[in-house]
Amino acid sequence: MSVCSRFLAAALLGVSLSACVPALIGGAAVGGYYIGKDDRSADQIAKDSTITARVKSRFIGDKYVDAFDINVDTYEGKVTLQGEVNNNIAREQAAKLAAAVEGVTAVDNKIKVIRKVPVEG
Repeated sequence: MSVCSRFLAAALLGVSLSACVPALIGGAAVGGYYIGKDDRSADQIAKDSTITARVKSRFIGDKYVDAFDINVDTYEGKVTLQGEVNNNIAREQAAKLAAAVEGVTAVDNKIKVIRKVPVEG
């Protein structure tokens, strides 16, 4: 079994969320590129992809966090959150949800709270 095939098989088995499978399959086309350019093993890349998908899925189901406002990156179990939210509740909730995902070893919360000023006109 080739490295790309093992990567795809591990990734598909690791993701139990059916809504995330299309995104994963689309990403598999460039999986060979990442394996060649990344220090992580194919297994670790698959685990990190699964963690990212699970964090995003928790954001989608949460009433305080808008999943479209936050970028999630995972490297060897460490999740980095980036983006802009309207209040500190959303920022803290995002970190809490990410930390609760199985396999997460640390959360680096780089989310910025941007207070929107109403425009008069």
